Amino acid sequence: MKYGARNQLKGKVTAVKKGDVMCQVKLEIPADSVMNSVMTTESLEDLGIKEGDSVKVVVKAVNVLLVKE
Repeated sequence: MKYGARNQLKGKVTAVKKGDVMCQVKLEIPADSVMNSVMTTESLEDLGIKEGDSVKVVVKAVNVLLVKE
């Protein structure tokens, strides 16, 4: 998959907080830092992201995109 964002980090999902429509995914990234991503619950389920997963964190402007490979 190609995308225009160049800022990419490896991350580990440490928590998932699900609501009816939206969810928050907490990530641990290098240098013992934490990031969060907010997405629809449908996207979370489509990607199959769950606590403990390793993901690629793609950052473009104010958006944090998660790519599970």
